[in-house]
Amino acid sequence: MSDPPAGSRPGAPAAPTIGELEAKYSLYCKAMRLLIKEGRTIEAIRRTVCWSRLEQLHLCLPSRYKSPDYLCAVLRRDQA
Repeated sequence: MSDPPAGSRPGAPAAPTIGELEAKYSLYCKAMRLLIKEGRTIEAIRRTVCWSRLEQLHLCLPSRYKSPDYLCAVLRRDQA
C-alpha cells in the first residue's frame, strides 16, 4: 500500500488551484470587507480563510494581486 502524498490528509479538501482562487477573488475581498465592517481585529482577520486565499494569490501572482495587508488597510481607510 502506498503512502498518501506529502501534505495531504485523508478526507481533507484539495488545495484550490490558482484559477479557482482567481475566480473567487471578489468573494474573498467581500469577506474581508464584511470582517472589517464587523470591527474584527487584524489578528482575527489574519486567521481567516479569505486572508489565506488572498495571501496565496499575492504570493503566486504579486504583480496582479496586492497583499492582504495592503487590501485590509485600503478597505479600512475607505470605510472611515
